[in-house]
Amino acid sequence: MTMNLPSGRRGRTRGMPRGRALDAVSLTQVEQLLDGRDPAPDLLIEHLHCLQDHFGQLATRHLRALAEWMRMPMAQVFETASFYAHFDIVDDGEAAPPAVTIRVCDSLSCQLAGAHELAAELAAATDAGEVRVIAAPCMGRCHQAPVVEVGHRHLGNASRASVEAVLSAGEFAPEPIDWQRLDAYRAEGGFALLDAMRAGRVGVDDVSAMLDSAGLRGLGGAGFPTFRKWGFVRAEPAPRYLVINADEGEPGTIKDRHYLERSPHQFLEGMLVSAEAVEASASYIYLRDEYPGLHEVLREAIAELEAAGLATPGSIVLRRGAGAYICGEESALIESLEGKPGKPRHRPPFVAQRGLFDRPTLVNNVETVYWIPEIHRRGADWFAGHGRHGRSGLRSFSVSGRVNRPGVHLAPAGITLNELVEEYCGGMQDGHRLLAYLPGGASGGILPAARADLPLDFDTLQAHGCFIGSAAVIVISELDDLRAVLVNLMAFFADESCGQCTPCRVGTEKMLAMLERDDWDVAALRQLSQVMMDASICGLGQAAPNPVLGALEHFPDRLVAQGIRLVKEGVQ
Repeated sequence: MTMNLPSGRRGRTRGMPRGRALDAVSLTQVEQLLDGRDPAPDLLIEHLHCLQDHFGQLATRHLRALAEWMRMPMAQVFETASFYAHFDIVDDGEAAPPAVTIRVCDSLSCQLAGAHELAAELAAATDAGEVRVIAAPCMGRCHQAPVVEVGHRHLGNASRASVEAVLSAGEFAPEPIDWQRLDAYRAEGGFALLDAMRAGRVGVDDVSAMLDSAGLRGLGGAGFPTFRKWGFVRAEPAPRYLVINADEGEPGTIKDRHYLERSPHQFLEGMLVSAEAVEASASYIYLRDEYPGLHEVLREAIAELEAAGLATPGSIVLRRGAGAYICGEESALIESLEGKPGKPRHRPPFVAQRGLFDRPTLVNNVETVYWIPEIHRRGADWFAGHGRHGRSGLRSFSVSGRVNRPGVHLAPAGITLNELVEEYCGGMQDGHRLLAYLPGGASGGILPAARADLPLDFDTLQAHGCFIGSAAVIVISELDDLRAVLVNLMAFFADESCGQCTPCRVGTEKMLAMLERDDWDVAALRQLSQVMMDASICGLGQAAPNPVLGALEHFPDRLVAQGIRLVKEGVQ
């Protein structure tokens, strides 16, 4: 039987490779650049970073060469590279991006501080052939809004003048960080708990009981008791792994960066104690790419531990994110650590059972493990003894928006928004009066000024359609455009959806389009919200409608005053 093939396919032999042809020069360049590195699949993202850092882009010919070098399908390499926002893929023959990129943060805190206007001003003032100006999601510096990144240098409270000064000086490297070295930390009693555990003077049960008494819970957002998570992972067969989630991408959240810059060794001790508790074979730190200065700090700090004999060389693995909010979800983070697009896994099984490399994995947040050595030094009663309004413990509130002193404020759990603003944040900015606040970042919902006396803690806000999450508090004033706030938040979710599940992928885009109209079908918004909450795979799609639902409940009159026509149950 003769097959009549299209002319473009006639004559192709079965053994010929399909897709892009391999360029010998590009393969040589990749081989030389990655010489001595491991071609293991889980290192794909690290190798993509290496190519991007060296060439300033990811040319498709280099992606093809990388696929050959790693013995991976080109489709798999391209899928991963195209998933992450910080990789610039340039097709063969296309113009490369300009040498300098200016990223202007477009998160809510920066929008309130005039980031959109600043971006337009910078775009008009710069040569598009030499410099490109693009929007970027939260950079973890919300207390310094608006924030701009020039190359790898971040500018807080940025202005056209400050950006032009950096461009003129050519200072594109990360800003230096003054951090506490190992000797200084040990002089203050650091690593006493780790030493005691390794010497057998303190057992895992002792530390678990201490954390139980202190009431330490996961401080990345879920709030699960730390000692219980240890127990779940310990109950699974070895080998086990520890993963630290340092990818704080929730708009408004800045606390993990604050603590890592303050005392990286206290964090590392807490991490190693946790690794001892679950007998982890290795510990992985997944640090967001927006913290380039901290990457160098942690590399040096880990090297200090290895030189001092406190960590076996190679037992602490530092990995670099690539710009994906979804990787804050623990299973998506693990997918990224394995060199794949960061798409959440279906559960069960949970990561405590089958996590990194299909092995039981303990996933903890930076701040959670940071407190473990401190609680040991000061005692469980010290930590648990703080609290207000019937709550217990300490919380690190990342506060931004319309307050005089934004930043990370360590305050008693259960403090109210009114108390937090007045006692820790220096009150509202001049001329601003509280309208609303987000108690847990973009996903935590929105509450009116009339409910600024609610205790801020785990389990206290759910009845009001909100949650504290990572305690990222964004304060909104009467002078702010509420619809612009909601559009900003939903645009963030739509952009950051991984696209894996339809309710989130389509739902966020549909809801954004509905919010941009002057007529809001309230019933349709509520119905779409319910579908997203019920059927989305992970917390991104499930929580994305929270601010919209809160605004419909608490601020219908204000929305109408802004020119929005609320259509209720078919009544115009």
